[in-house]
Amino acid sequence: MSSRDLGIVDKGGQKNLQTKADTAVEKLIRASLLAEFPQLNVIGEEDEKLDLTADAKAGSDDQVLRMACPPACANLSQEEIVVWVDPLDGTAEFTEGLLDHVTILIGLAVNGEAVGGVINQPFYNYQSGPQANLGRTIWGLVGLGAFGWNRAEPPVGRRILITTRSHSNELVNLCLDSMSPTHVERQGGAGNKALRVIEGEADAYVFASPGCKKWDTCAPEAILRAVGGNLTDVHGKKINYHKDVKFPNTGGVIATYRDHQTIIDLVPQKVRDNLVS
Repeated sequence: MSSRDLGIVDKGGQKNLQTKADTAVEKLIRASLLAEFPQLNVIGEEDEKLDLTADAKAGSDDQVLRMACPPACANLSQEEIVVWVDPLDGTAEFTEGLLDHVTILIGLAVNGEAVGGVINQPFYNYQSGPQANLGRTIWGLVGLGAFGWNRAEPPVGRRILITTRSHSNELVNLCLDSMSPTHVERQGGAGNKALRVIEGEADAYVFASPGCKKWDTCAPEAILRAVGGNLTDVHGKKINYHKDVKFPNTGGVIATYRDHQTIIDLVPQKVRDNLVS
């Protein structure tokens, strides 16, 4: 990316872009996983052809590997695990220079449920000057916890909702208005928005639209579940992450750190009727 040529390709649809970074990062993640665990089910947004010898360049974190694996995950075979990869969540924002919206998402699912997730912010601290540490990684595993983040408890009575900045529509706005927010924040990237909820900057991520895909939500859902939060569709139903499911989350997305059912109960009937799980 040092050449400043992002290699932007329009894949069709509303702000559905691809850059050289999307393809390069996905190749690195998928190839590195499959070189080590060849029987994994790894599904990436870009679905690039791989050269395992040339593309597998990622290492492992010994400190993480020394941690105890939860009993529910200890004896899984590779074939039982589905990995959902979004190599650059917030590509449109990346091309616009809104780098704090950009994340890399790796979600692990077992029996259709999100159980593990990684949210990497490659540009975290990018506005803090040349001496700042650039980038950070938040990760979690259900039964173990989540790491790499700091939560600021919100004040009582606050209801900040975070939603899309570029895919708004009548249903999205109707859903937001029905929840009587004290403030609505509009930002890019599903991973970024979920992270704002995890860290207490927002109280719920609300997206009453079928625009999100499984690779957008698997990692955030797993991390939220690991800390007692939740991510479902607008009906309160869990999202299915089996390897053969269709990619779109047709029932929309609602993510919370707490009081999930309270937010679900505020979803208008018109929104429920238009978003089929």
